[in-house]
Amino acid sequence: MKNFSAKFEAGKTTAIVGPSGSGKSTIIQLLERFYDPSSGEVLVDGQNLKSLQLENYRQKVGYVGQEPILFNTTIRENIKFGNQKATDDEINAALKKARAHDFVSEKKEGLDLQVGSSGGQLSGGQKQRIAIARAFVKNPKILLFDEATSALDKKNEAKVQEAIDGIREELGQVTTIVIAHRLTTIINADKILVMKDGLIIEEGNHHSLLTEYPDGTYAKFFNEQNGGVAAQ
Repeated sequence: MKNFSAKFEAGKTTAIVGPSGSGKSTIIQLLERFYDPSSGEVLVDGQNLKSLQLENYRQKVGYVGQEPILFNTTIRENIKFGNQKATDDEINAALKKARAHDFVSEKKEGLDLQVGSSGGQLSGGQKQRIAIARAFVKNPKILLFDEATSALDKKNEAKVQEAIDGIREELGQVTTIVIAHRLTTIINADKILVMKDGLIIEEGNHHSLLTEYPDGTYAKFFNEQNGGVAAQ
């Protein structure tokens, strides 16, 4: 079994796929430096992550998980957790980039809307787009999406996916890493890493993975999710 190393090119979108327990989220946690590797090293721009000032590094990293964490306060304050110095203009700009400005502006309270405990006053898709706006307001250099659409229905998934797909247009040179379960959401990724048992066993884009590994793990997943139609 071939084992590739995990390399994420600057300004590109890399997706990570694989069965549960294969190590996908571990890579995200290493990049966030929730813990350090027991062997090997994590390099950012050629520097060992352990040598970087942690607070400064994390200010450059945006994260959106499967279950967005919102606090029992206003939309404004929830987004400012991403950047305490953000002005209302910057918050509104982040909301527009996250495709969330329309539903916020429709509320009479606007940015002062109380989201409720755990964001209970908002739908799942609305909460996720607020979380994306909070990541965007940081003007991050690295964006991490950990199955950000997997808990949503098709309608909300499409809106959240639109925000994710617009990253380059909206934010410019951002290195984006996406963990995905629904493979249709990462077809256009520049590179896809396929993991199994902690190893990267396949690497390529959507087309090359289906072509070079027709009986591989990615092709199997994609065919299962698409009724045996391996659209290329």
